[in-house]
Amino acid sequence: MRTLLGRTAEQERLSALVAGITESGGALVIRGAAGIGKSALAAEAATQARAAGAKVLSVTGSESEQNFPYAGLHQLLHPVRKGIDALPGSQREALRIALCLADGDIPDLYLVGMAALNLLSDTGTPLLLLAEDAHWLDQASADVLAFVARRLDSEPIVLLATVRDGVPSQLDTELPSLHLEPLTDDVASTLLDEVAPTLDPSVRKRLLSEAAGNPLALAELPATIQADSLLKATLPLNTRLERAFGARISTLPADTRMCLLVAALNDRGSLSEMFEAASAALGGAPVGAETLTPAAEAGLIEAALGGAGANVAGANVAGRGIAGQGEPGQGSSGQGGAWLAVGGRLAFRHPLMRSAIVQAATAAEHRAAHRALADALQKDPERQVWHLAAAATTADEGIAGVLVEAAERARYRGGVGAAIAGLEEAARLSESGELRADRLLRAADLGVEAGRSDLVERLLAEASREELSFQHRARATWIRSSFDDGLVDDTAGPIELAKLARSVFEDGDLDLAMRILWGAGMRCFWAEPGPEARQHLLDVADSLPLDEHDPRLIAILAYVAPIERGKAVAAGLMELAGQTGGDPEVERFLGSAALQIGAFELAARFSASAAAGLRAQGRLGLLARALAVHACSATRLGNLDVALPAAEEAARLAKETHQIFMYGFALSAQAEIAALRGLYAEAANLIAEAEQVALAAGARPILATVQLARGLSALGEGRHADAFADLHRVFDLTEPSYQLALRCYLIADLTEAAIRCGQEDAARKIIQRLEKDAQQTGSPSLHIGLRYARAALASDDDAEKLFLAALAGDLTGWPLERGRLHLAFGEWLRRHRRAAESRVHLRAARETFDALGLIPWSERARSELRAAGETSPRRTPDAREQLTPHELSIAQLAAEGLTNREIGQRLYLSHRTVSTHLHRIFPKLGITSRADLPAVLRNSPG
Repeated sequence: MRTLLGRTAEQERLSALVAGITESGGALVIRGAAGIGKSALAAEAATQARAAGAKVLSVTGSESEQNFPYAGLHQLLHPVRKGIDALPGSQREALRIALCLADGDIPDLYLVGMAALNLLSDTGTPLLLLAEDAHWLDQASADVLAFVARRLDSEPIVLLATVRDGVPSQLDTELPSLHLEPLTDDVASTLLDEVAPTLDPSVRKRLLSEAAGNPLALAELPATIQADSLLKATLPLNTRLERAFGARISTLPADTRMCLLVAALNDRGSLSEMFEAASAALGGAPVGAETLTPAAEAGLIEAALGGAGANVAGANVAGRGIAGQGEPGQGSSGQGGAWLAVGGRLAFRHPLMRSAIVQAATAAEHRAAHRALADALQKDPERQVWHLAAAATTADEGIAGVLVEAAERARYRGGVGAAIAGLEEAARLSESGELRADRLLRAADLGVEAGRSDLVERLLAEASREELSFQHRARATWIRSSFDDGLVDDTAGPIELAKLARSVFEDGDLDLAMRILWGAGMRCFWAEPGPEARQHLLDVADSLPLDEHDPRLIAILAYVAPIERGKAVAAGLMELAGQTGGDPEVERFLGSAALQIGAFELAARFSASAAAGLRAQGRLGLLARALAVHACSATRLGNLDVALPAAEEAARLAKETHQIFMYGFALSAQAEIAALRGLYAEAANLIAEAEQVALAAGARPILATVQLARGLSALGEGRHADAFADLHRVFDLTEPSYQLALRCYLIADLTEAAIRCGQEDAARKIIQRLEKDAQQTGSPSLHIGLRYARAALASDDDAEKLFLAALAGDLTGWPLERGRLHLAFGEWLRRHRRAAESRVHLRAARETFDALGLIPWSERARSELRAAGETSPRRTPDAREQLTPHELSIAQLAAEGLTNREIGQRLYLSHRTVSTHLHRIFPKLGITSRADLPAVLRNSPG
């Protein structure tokens, strides 16, 4: 193959990827300039895959299909669609809805992704997924393919995508890539000599220079060498090639050019649609396969045969006509042959040929072609409306209204990108400035959901050119400040948002007012706005006509005033516990509220329930948030069996869903867990990464948790002065790690560090301030911490009764704090020569810390016991020390009796991947089957 000249290294990399396809999978993006040889390499990989016994499923992105959600996925999965019926219920329905095979509630994109992964995994054969021109895939399909690609390590599936330089692609940003460079001078010279051996030397030299090592240019430009201007002009190579193809087009008959224009503007390669529309555009003149023969002879098109979505490559008919070129079984009649085959499709030999055809046509020809396509698509209104819009030259509210409806349907199916495009086009055709602004703002709102800040800014700028109503201005302000929990936006602070929320409510929109107030409340978590701003928010929240048990109100109060309103929040949470009706969105709000006031038991309960519901719905973005709350709560309760996998999954999903600050928060939770377990090097690495995320934006919860992890590591390593300095920063208003709520939960750690480095007086001053806070809130964590601090900092005369009082408090569900109290009291008793009494408490501490997997703490208890005259049995390493958090999560679910497929549904993995993990887990734990897992994991505290 000529276009593979000089591509030895690239071929070897592809061969290595494809060679192992029967055992394991992977993904690779081939990126390069137009015509650089991406398709040739992909075709070579497909040949090798078929030779290895793999099945090839392919999809080709089309610029005109970007507005149709899941169009690309439909094309890719069409050959294996029969397997959809065998998928688990929720996945089956999600995929059927996404592919327009059924109606139903909007499917979450990640649930569709999970369904696609299992459908592919269940084919029972190795697969090569080939996505050509992936930069032109609709956003929903690209997101699903990226989701699938991240989970192919244990699958006999390889994803290969081609992406053009200069065009952004979701796949290219997340997957390994191979960039194709221009051919070397020697290889380019060899290729040109093969294509055009009789070129004049001077022309040959200029052409080699202009082609710059691009194989397509070397192959195609010699055919148009008569167009002298192409070599004389100083043009980008893509433009030069388009002009070269345009020169061929200009010589074609008018009816052939119209056929090609209709095909270029159509979002599918259907020949029947093309012939019908081209005939209409030509005033009813008959159009048949013979009309395309000149285009085939000019090397512009080729046939693609097979049913819709089958993507079976047909014969390359360039330069030898069309008739009689049907593939076996397709029907070769001699009257158009391949073009008349059932399901026959037209394909341009290169995307630049398509764009050259479009550029060569006049505006009037464009409109005629679009009108004709609209007439031909009477039975497909979803596609028809886009051609009607393209043919419109003036505002048309009728078409605009249909576009809005199409946008709503696209969003309903999970196609946020398509919905944005529909609303934008509807705005262009709107007959009033008010409607235009409204549609642009709705598109911008969806842009926030899609995480497209650049798009949102452009849409808001367009909307601002209209005369905006108050409601529109309020929405614009809210939208502009909605990214990244408001951390990187300086458009509107909490006071401005509070005023805006009040005005919006007074204007009659309570729901928007609550959304704005919730966003402002979140800013009080991530940043420190000061007491004035917090009071503004409270005043507005109090003025809204909301039930005191409204979950949104409870969450807002918890974020804005975790101390002053702590008792009200706690009362509301207790009232709502068990009454949430299973709504995971509500439970997520309540879990966050409970975390803010230190009610970790409630936070763990609500967030666990929320995570289960969000997991079932496939809402991975919100699931990451619920898991982060669950991990933090479980860590502070000492339940590392839960916290370890929850924090790992929260970080993984937050990164996957592009929530950078939630990713940092989950990392800081992992750092805290590592420090508690004595994995100080691991903790240091996690701290560094989390801090890098948080510092620039001043994300206080991350920085506060980072300081806690640092302090715990320093305590464990005996660096008590460092520990005190690290922890003290969280209590210092001038420090970026100060956080109003989280500082209340570090009291015991700060107290211990202070005692061990002679900073008792400094600790007492902090405790004194917190005692005042405790009078306003019923926070369990704050009161438990204060009881510990009072006892640990007390005089010898008062310490014993205060330790006993602390131990007598309700510590049900708080094993870490109970163990900490036993250890501190045991140490105090031993220092006061009451060894026999101390052993009771030290033994309880050792057993607690052993069960919790807190190795440094249990070793400390053992050391104290030895000093008190008692030896301890050697600790037996448990599963937490032998498995990664991800493996621990799988092992726990398997121990509960879940099948591989059920575990895969829970963790968004294929069942094959789960099986691979289990086969790695068993040897680590010294067992041979999943039946042994419950006994091995039984020593966890649950």
